[in-house]
Amino acid sequence: MLIRPRLTDHFGIHKSQAELDFAIQFLNEDIPLYLDPFLLWKSPSQQDQALHTSITNSFNNLNYLVKKGAEDKAAATLITLSECSEVGLGVSKTRQGSRIGSEQALEALRLFNDIPAYSQYGFTHFEVIQLYVAGISKDRISDIACNYLKSFLVDYTIEQCEDLGIPLQAVTLPTLYNYRKNAFDELAKVRLPVNPVNGEPLIFTPKRWLRFSPWINFDDYFKTACPRDEIFNPDEPVDRVKVLKYNRDNYDAVERYIDLKHKEAADCRNDPLFSQIPVLSARRKLNDLLKLESGKGDNADTQYETLCTDLLATLLYPHLDFAQAQSRTESGRHVRDLIFYNNRSIDFLDEIFSDYGNRQLVFEMKNVAKIDRDHINQLTRYLQDGIGKFGVFLTRHELPKAMFSNTIDLWSSQRKCIIALTDSDLKLMVDVYESKQRTPIEVLKKKYIEFRRRCPS
Repeated sequence: MLIRPRLTDHFGIHKSQAELDFAIQFLNEDIPLYLDPFLLWKSPSQQDQALHTSITNSFNNLNYLVKKGAEDKAAATLITLSECSEVGLGVSKTRQGSRIGSEQALEALRLFNDIPAYSQYGFTHFEVIQLYVAGISKDRISDIACNYLKSFLVDYTIEQCEDLGIPLQAVTLPTLYNYRKNAFDELAKVRLPVNPVNGEPLIFTPKRWLRFSPWINFDDYFKTACPRDEIFNPDEPVDRVKVLKYNRDNYDAVERYIDLKHKEAADCRNDPLFSQIPVLSARRKLNDLLKLESGKGDNADTQYETLCTDLLATLLYPHLDFAQAQSRTESGRHVRDLIFYNNRSIDFLDEIFSDYGNRQLVFEMKNVAKIDRDHINQLTRYLQDGIGKFGVFLTRHELPKAMFSNTIDLWSSQRKCIIALTDSDLKLMVDVYESKQRTPIEVLKKKYIEFRRRCPS
């Protein structure tokens, strides 16, 4: 069974996250990123700017409903907007979230009555409601924006699927916001890819709109612009609710913060799903690793695992997307693995898939003086059809001669391939990463070729 399976793995799309315009969704959990409306506002693209205008106008239409006496309709609209499970953004481990309650919705709508500027002119950035209403944070802002943009995102998803050959199915969306009517089209029939795990429709989001936290958010406001001396008495504990109330009574404080965020807009960029560590950091982590003693003394095994995770995730990118570090128990022993998605982006990785069935690659970390037969047996049992029959030890030294012969016998009898990356190999990978003349994954390829040359023909 695949670890943290992704949409591309299921549909056989052999492209890394770096090669695709949209964020690759997990099938069982959310991506820990959020759509930030500010990125659309500051975008040089006229299309993005127009979409931001549509979001803002749609949200400000709630003010029109409130003034018309249709507050219940406005609240129902905002509640429906507050969850968008199809995009798979957030931190849910089940891809299913919950909507805000009616009290939260009504509190947000009261801003149109309580703050004259919003009543008269509406919002320029609706995400400032985070600074006024408890329980509305980055996940709500993202979901509201996605729901307002859902019609566009459906078309975008169809276009991406047609380019990549991802099959589409006829599905019914419970609601689809209609910008012309400022209302929802219910039970909208569209064609979208579906999640093979639960049959639910999937909607893609462009990477350029995603951040770990919206540019305008409460934590940033509290850190950089909140006039705390005016809100709290000396030595008084921080109370978020008290800050929100102060903001509702002092609209100018929020406006000063928004002006500041406008001035700093050039620094607002999308957050990639994965960022490589700098060369200098990689060199430092390698040096720390080389200083470690083998074994478990002074917590050396945990430090080794942490350093290996940081290094390998960077060194093998973008050819292998990092899935996760995971723990498993094998014969009473605690085992730590690194799991990577096999994007089959180069001939070596395509061969690993073709010969061993690896849609993912497992690296088992062993901070030991030498690999023994039990270690090999542990990894061998793990290399089944679900994960593939190619595995790698991350360990301190080359395999002892007898253990290397054991891996040759495994290949001959079961066509399972086990190789080892040592301290020397990691040093070479960091050297290559620093020089930028070749790619670190070629070191892994080199070890594999050396192993195959020793195998019987």
